[in-house]
Amino acid sequence: MLAIENLNVYYGGIHALKGITVDVPENRIVTLVGANGAGKSSLLRAISGLVPATSGSIRFLGKELTGRPPYEIVRSGIAIAPEGRKVFINLSVHENLLMGGYNRKDKEEMEKDLEHVFGIFPRLRERIGQKAATLSGGEQQMLAVGRALMSRPKLLMLDEPSLGLAPLLIRAVFRVIEQIHGEGTTILLIEQNARAALQIADYGYVIETGSIVLEGTGQDLLDDERVKKAYLGESI
Repeated sequence: MLAIENLNVYYGGIHALKGITVDVPENRIVTLVGANGAGKSSLLRAISGLVPATSGSIRFLGKELTGRPPYEIVRSGIAIAPEGRKVFINLSVHENLLMGGYNRKDKEEMEKDLEHVFGIFPRLRERIGQKAATLSGGEQQMLAVGRALMSRPKLLMLDEPSLGLAPLLIRAVFRVIEQIHGEGTTILLIEQNARAALQIADYGYVIETGSIVLEGTGQDLLDDERVKKAYLGESI
């Protein structure tokens, strides 16, 4: 579904992504794990069109995305729940969700999708008229994911969905990710919680200082002694 080949991205003089090659097959969960500053978020920003690729290719459903503006990339079927949630704090829960479907004109179908989001996140229905600023961190994360789903994406990109959440909420977030995937959405997951991400991933990549250093099935990476030592808190 998504094919990234030899992608290079620079921020000023910093070489943020160094010849990255990543494949995301349809109907799979693919995760990218790595430390802070490794380049995980830079990859999602490049896919979203928020930062330009210096060289390389990003193809989605066979069409080249590099050089296209972000709104066209959303229309093509890609949505992101960004790191730090980035909800519109002065808008209500309902208004935030409608913003997720800003490019859409099919109002009846949008109402169905609202109900779908409320089915996944009943708490959002309870908070529908509240401003996003009044929500807890976990509720804001629900809202960020729900807002992304309102564009009815074929590919959902999640950037650090467990960041800053309590352990019980982290488990709930990963259950929701599996539910959304089970309903037919392909997922590209960026996550510092390597164990939780690899446990649900079909395939994973390990990124260090802008380069892919390991890849394999989720289980293979969980069993890899290098991954255990670097990311799972286990010694060899």
